[in-house]
Amino acid sequence: MATKRAVREAPQRYAMVPTLVDSNVLIDVLGDDPRWADWSLDQLDRLGQQAPLVINPLILAELSPRYERASELEDALSGLPLKREALPWDAAFLAGQAFKLYRGAKGAVAGRARSPLPDFYIGAHALLRGMRLLTRDAKRYQTYYPKLEIIAP
Repeated sequence: MATKRAVREAPQRYAMVPTLVDSNVLIDVLGDDPRWADWSLDQLDRLGQQAPLVINPLILAELSPRYERASELEDALSGLPLKREALPWDAAFLAGQAFKLYRGAKGAVAGRARSPLPDFYIGAHALLRGMRLLTRDAKRYQTYYPKLEIIAP
């Protein structure tokens, strides 16, 4: 893994709710992004000391194009204290409703909406499970999930 330092293991007892980690934060760390890797590592370390860090299958899917084999991705993630969680079934409806609002928003050009549906699933997952969301793409999540606690630059 191309990180400048390892993220510490989280303690057994946690003071806060878990944090769902958006793929853009993990891409920063795994790719050692010159602008964002330090911020992302600091957040993972700080939040990981407070509560579990969580990813879901969509986040894993968004990371996978960077690797040729699943085992390579697994190796890259092995240095991070990430808990895997399935998507809640109820997130499907909530994500679809948020996506519908997004696609129909004033100023959106038909067929040119840029946010993929998986981002809305990620927000719905965090909201339904009472998690915080660590992301660098706060605006969209704040707009469509205003009750979601977001950690962003």
